[in-house]
Amino acid sequence: MTTRREGEQTGSVQIDEGRLSPSTDELLDALGHAVIATDTQGTVLYWNDAAEHLYGWPAADAVGRDITEVTVPEVSRQAADEIMMALREGRAWSGGFPVRHRNGQVLHALVTDSGVYRDGELVAIVGASLNLGDAVRHLMERSSDAAVLVDEQHVVSYASPAVGSLFGWRVDEVVGAVLADQIHPADHRAFAELLVPDPSRTERIGEVRVRTDDTWTWVEVAVTDLYTQPGPQGAVCNIRRSERLARLEERERIVDAVHSEVLQDLFVAALDLDRALTHASPSSAARIEAARDAVGRALETLREVVKP
Repeated sequence: MTTRREGEQTGSVQIDEGRLSPSTDELLDALGHAVIATDTQGTVLYWNDAAEHLYGWPAADAVGRDITEVTVPEVSRQAADEIMMALREGRAWSGGFPVRHRNGQVLHALVTDSGVYRDGELVAIVGASLNLGDAVRHLMERSSDAAVLVDEQHVVSYASPAVGSLFGWRVDEVVGAVLADQIHPADHRAFAELLVPDPSRTERIGEVRVRTDDTWTWVEVAVTDLYTQPGPQGAVCNIRRSERLARLEERERIVDAVHSEVLQDLFVAALDLDRALTHASPSSAARIEAARDAVGRALETLREVVKP
């Protein structure tokens, strides 16, 4: 059975007769990952310096508490129970997982949980976690695409600086908000379907309109599922301007302008023919009338058939 040293304030853990030595503590702190050990009931036994930084709890306050109390937000409670069940069945777990800072902020972490066994019996659980935003930020910040991390509720937990240069979004306003707030209302359903997890597809691509200042811009969204089972689902959205739809949009704008111009010219021609008809001789009236009918049919065709 795993026990905590009497009066221990540094988070060190003792398992049976073996104890994590100070040198081991130093190695775990140098790792840069938040390392936490609990007993099989979820009571915290070990808590390194990186865990204090990630979760906001000093070791002196975290050790002895239930792990769900200090790291697991309400939205992740069921998933945490499923992970614990997997560990008790001898299966390690690794994946993305929403966790909670002491100040209440929910963030995404890359977590690996493994069981510690003694004579075939599970006696403790050790987990290593890393802020997922920190883990991928350098890659995302170098991308020309706007990279956005969303959780299963489609709330943004990280947005790369490119969201500002491409679409004029402020990062501090996007993070913590639902990504659909930036999507055209007519495209909400298509966007929601794009975010539905699909294990059979490593990436899903769709086109929607996003808010850019006071207008809407067509973009291509590539969605990659982030989390594994058991656990909540999340995704990485890579967003770029859709050159194909931008060309179509420009083409439609040109067609619309030409359509209006031709309609105006035909309308003026019809008026001129009407005036000419009032002064035409009987020999030319029939030809003018035929021309007037042709112009009228062209106007009707443009109005009813060739709508921009």
